[in-house]
Amino acid sequence: MAAPVNTGSSPRGRSQFQAPRAIPASSLPIRRRSSVTERLGLLGDYGGVNSFNNFARSWTRAAGFHDFSPGRRPTVVRADMGEHGSSSESQQQHPSTDNGSPLPRTSLLGAALRERARDVSESPIVDDGESGVDQHQAASSSVTDRINRHHSLMHQESGIFQHNDVHFGSPFRTGYGSFTSRPSQVLRHQEPSPKRPSHPIPAVDGTADQEAETLLAKDVETEEGETTTLIVGRSTVPQTVFNSVNTLIGVGMLSLPLGLKYSGWVIGLVFFLFASVTTSYTAKLLAKCLDVDVSLLSFADLAYVSFGRRARYATSILFCLELLASCMALVILFADSMNALLPQLDITQYKIICGFLLIPLGFVPLSFLSFTSVLGIICCLWIVIAVFADGLTKPETPGSLRDVASTHAFPGDWRTLPLAFGLLMAPWGGHSVFPNIYRDMRHPRRYPTAVNTTYTFTYTLETWLMIIGYLMFGSGVRDEITSNIFLTAPGNPNLPQDAYPHWLSITIAAAIALIPLTKAPLNARPIVSVFEHVVGILPHNRNALSKFTARSSFTVNVTKFAVRSSVIVVFTFLAILIPSFDRVMSLLGSLACSLVCVVLPVGFHLRIFESQLSKRKKLVDWGLLGLFAALGFVGTVFACLPKKWLGAS
Repeated sequence: MAAPVNTGSSPRGRSQFQAPRAIPASSLPIRRRSSVTERLGLLGDYGGVNSFNNFARSWTRAAGFHDFSPGRRPTVVRADMGEHGSSSESQQQHPSTDNGSPLPRTSLLGAALRERARDVSESPIVDDGESGVDQHQAASSSVTDRINRHHSLMHQESGIFQHNDVHFGSPFRTGYGSFTSRPSQVLRHQEPSPKRPSHPIPAVDGTADQEAETLLAKDVETEEGETTTLIVGRSTVPQTVFNSVNTLIGVGMLSLPLGLKYSGWVIGLVFFLFASVTTSYTAKLLAKCLDVDVSLLSFADLAYVSFGRRARYATSILFCLELLASCMALVILFADSMNALLPQLDITQYKIICGFLLIPLGFVPLSFLSFTSVLGIICCLWIVIAVFADGLTKPETPGSLRDVASTHAFPGDWRTLPLAFGLLMAPWGGHSVFPNIYRDMRHPRRYPTAVNTTYTFTYTLETWLMIIGYLMFGSGVRDEITSNIFLTAPGNPNLPQDAYPHWLSITIAAAIALIPLTKAPLNARPIVSVFEHVVGILPHNRNALSKFTARSSFTVNVTKFAVRSSVIVVFTFLAILIPSFDRVMSLLGSLACSLVCVVLPVGFHLRIFESQLSKRKKLVDWGLLGLFAALGFVGTVFACLPKKWLGAS
């Protein structure tokens, strides 16, 4: 309301107060109505750190964890850097009193430090004989030297890891260390290093490498004056569980009923549980090995510090073969399922169609592919539900849960048992990205909880599909359980009796078609990155970048198209040469999963902590290493033999 103004005289008895002047409509601020998009954006932020948007950012970061091209490492930046390179976090998050003195820090970081002693004592990895050992005796001099060299290299590239702290026997040290100080004086932010790159490394065509994985780091100092660098993760425990489940659940579970047929109820169920427990244990061993030094960020880093430079390249080749086999399996799955549902075209023609569909998807940005991978998980879950529903609706065998098929407690032919090993190991192949998932956690000390939750859910889901698939079809189960479903569909002349509901078969077919189209481009991206690095259109450091800046954008785009298209053509051609889905999955489980999931993690643990482990611990690790190395070798050999030699044709 306007203040009264005295006008002096007031003829004709008018009020002595002057009315406020009217404000032009053009000068009024325009009130913008909230749109539907803005409201949906607010819903996406609902839930705090576990909001949908944060989940989306988390699984987008996880989509880039598979990249293992030579020289490519995650970009590490300061977590507390402002726009101009100054530390702004302390000014924003740590207020001061009226006289200017800082208030005591009571952040989650301080709470994590106070709970550190309890977390270590409850860790499932720590043994009684692993504490109190001199750090200088924890590993051989060669391992320590490689850790120091790796730490120095990371410091030269990022300017961040300037404090070389090697801590043996401190599991989950990235969970904010093992400090025992007052939370108000535990941490003091250090000045940022001037050597840190201020922006992402641009690609050859001048665009920034937006698909590079980025990690945040902070320098912290104890009250004793010791300074160290910590990786600051951004994924919560639910987000970590989601990313881990997304890594483990895939098309490998469709061949589990066949693995149970080859092994029988007793051996199959016991070994599947044993594989689950063992791979869960080795996933935690990877985190323990990473905690030796903060500059260790990936599986390849552990291979280097454990066994040298050649081991890094060997693991990269192994990951490349693993992803290549995964892409082949996806193409074979698409062709087999579509041919069983629509036999007008043969399997080879469907594989070629799948290859043509995948070529344009190879140019989709990684951020979009990460969302489509979530669709792949939904499709896998729906297949399990639909197969169970089909089994309940059909009253008679084959394909019924009300009238189950004939099964065996032990293998019908013992020659197929090595094939079953590979099929039952294939679903557990996710250890290549578990180190990256661990580094991305907000609270790494809760990593064991995330692993236990992940494996409990995955084991329950896959065991359920394995059991119901074997009960429904018995000795007649095929390479993929979905092929049995389609062969029992309405109108099929082979099995015309009591067919399943047509709409369920259509939804399963849609899910089968979507899984390769959503997961194959994402699995092929790391292989593409390797070849793009080789041909020189994807340099990962500024020194290498200067050699290629003279190239025109047209040359870069043509080369990129040739590389990405060629990779898809290659694994489509290999899928035509090796048409058996179960053979590809058996090779994947026997060769890749046994090495990556058990042999190498146990080898890292024995190598890094060789003089610190108790005799019981060494006996367990050496036993697992020898057992899975032998099973992997035998399974790989048998997977390469003709099926008629094994009685599995």
